[in-house]
Amino acid sequence: MEILTTDMTRLCGEINALRGARAALMQDLEHGAKNLKETVSAMKADFHHAQTDMARKTKAERTVFVSDLQKAVSRMRKDFSTDLAGAHRAWFGKKRGWNRPTG
Repeated sequence: MEILTTDMTRLCGEINALRGARAALMQDLEHGAKNLKETVSAMKADFHHAQTDMARKTKAERTVFVSDLQKAVSRMRKDFSTDLAGAHRAWFGKKRGWNRPTG
């Protein structure tokens, strides 16, 4: 009977130890999940700020690009108009009523 008592006492101790280990594991998992949630929230906020900054910068760059493009196209249209008027004068001479195209 002594062996049975010893085995039962040992098993009871092991069960209690495993219950304690399980409780510690669950607590560690809870803390890990909380830390992970905080980390992901901070990362999402960083992404949001980075995207906002990038959008602001690219908008400014696009604005400058479009302005430069408009100036370049306006210059090209003016040059083309001048070339066309010069070609017209070369072919037909200077006539009254000829108005250089505006652009």
